[in-house]
Amino acid sequence: MRLLIKYTVLVLCYAFAKAGLAQTPVLSPQSISFEEYLGYVKQHHPLIKQAELVLSTGEANLLKARGGFDPKIEVDYDRKKFKDTEYFDQLNATFKIPTWYGIELKGSFEENTGEFLNPNLTVPEDGLYSAGVSFALAQGLLINERMATLKKARFFEQQTIADRDLLVNNLIYEASLAYFDWVETENEKDIYDTFLKNATTRLDAVTRSVAEGDKAAIDITEARITAQTRRLDLEAASLKAQKARLIASNFLWIDGIPLEIQETVYPEKPELSVLDASLLLVGITDTSVFLNNHPKLKSLDAKIDGLEVDRFLKKNKLLPKVNLQYNFLSPDANRLDGFNTANYKAFVDVSFPIFLRKERGDLNLAKLKVQDAEFERTATSLAIKNKLDATEAEITSLLEQNNLITEIVVDYEALVKAEERKFFLGESSLFLINSREQKLIDARLKANTLSVKELTAKAKLYNAAGL
Repeated sequence: MRLLIKYTVLVLCYAFAKAGLAQTPVLSPQSISFEEYLGYVKQHHPLIKQAELVLSTGEANLLKARGGFDPKIEVDYDRKKFKDTEYFDQLNATFKIPTWYGIELKGSFEENTGEFLNPNLTVPEDGLYSAGVSFALAQGLLINERMATLKKARFFEQQTIADRDLLVNNLIYEASLAYFDWVETENEKDIYDTFLKNATTRLDAVTRSVAEGDKAAIDITEARITAQTRRLDLEAASLKAQKARLIASNFLWIDGIPLEIQETVYPEKPELSVLDASLLLVGITDTSVFLNNHPKLKSLDAKIDGLEVDRFLKKNKLLPKVNLQYNFLSPDANRLDGFNTANYKAFVDVSFPIFLRKERGDLNLAKLKVQDAEFERTATSLAIKNKLDATEAEITSLLEQNNLITEIVVDYEALVKAEERKFFLGESSLFLINSREQKLIDARLKANTLSVKELTAKAKLYNAAGL
């Protein structure tokens, strides 16, 4: 019995462990290119879906604003009966069609009966039909709340499109930086691994030379210190590479599940032409063209347009309210000639605040909001232009720096090889070799950093351009 229970527990533990592992997929090819990496980000990252939600918010707001122009059916029914006496029985059914300007088309039917009915509600026995129009002559004619809401919703939709583009742009930029940092740390690890092998080989050679009596025993100690130092540097570089790999893993998802990049996976450093294609920078010669289509400026333009609509609405409220309503009346809706000017119902409503303090205050606040947004737009445009110019200058400078550091590395490699030949001929020392080699290591690390900085500068240009 105990064996059966123990076996059952082991099977269940294995099943749960397997289920848990299935929820954390791993990415374990030999290498992953920059294009493949961005492909995972663009297709599966949750922020991409979040960006689409931002766009859906704008579309929902626009749909809601359009609802202000939907036709409406209204039915009012009121009846009072007490002690077998029908005081009144009133029915009023109305169909309204709002239009763009402050005009509303309306058709209605009234049927009122009762012993205590208000005389002005008296209608023919079969009811009374009416067809007419109501409109505002001053305030509300050129713009009203309904029109302003729809206009602002359209501008808000444009703003959400630009904001969506900004979200995606920043995500691609951050993912690119994480990938490039991973590339740099992996290259740094390879550099230290190569020089550790060199130091180990040199230690073995020195050990043999000492055994043969060609070198002093102290040379073994110096060679061993160098090898241990290289091993220490490699360990630190491996830790940096592991951290960078995990950070890069943060951007990889599939079906809502985060991926984990295995230690055996290596990033491929992209060529500049491939990078330009991935970041949509191919054929760009003049960065000033980015200013016209930058999503941040588009977002601010849409925001300003929405505030201008609000300002115009507040300005319109300085006008007096003059609302007119005119309805043709007829007891028979089947005969169009029954509606004529002899039978009508008209209504006029006029109001005007004397001091207009509330209206003038609202207008001043609306103007200040527009000015604030315009100042923000001007400052943002200048900041984007300066960032584009600075990034373009950085790319040009890094291209020259990479050419220089490549030549420096080649020269240091020649010096190290020459010093090694002199050492084994007895004309040099381990100290000079290690000194030369340390300079070479520094130059190789500098070259690695500058090459990745050039990739990062391209990503900065993509980010600054808002592509």
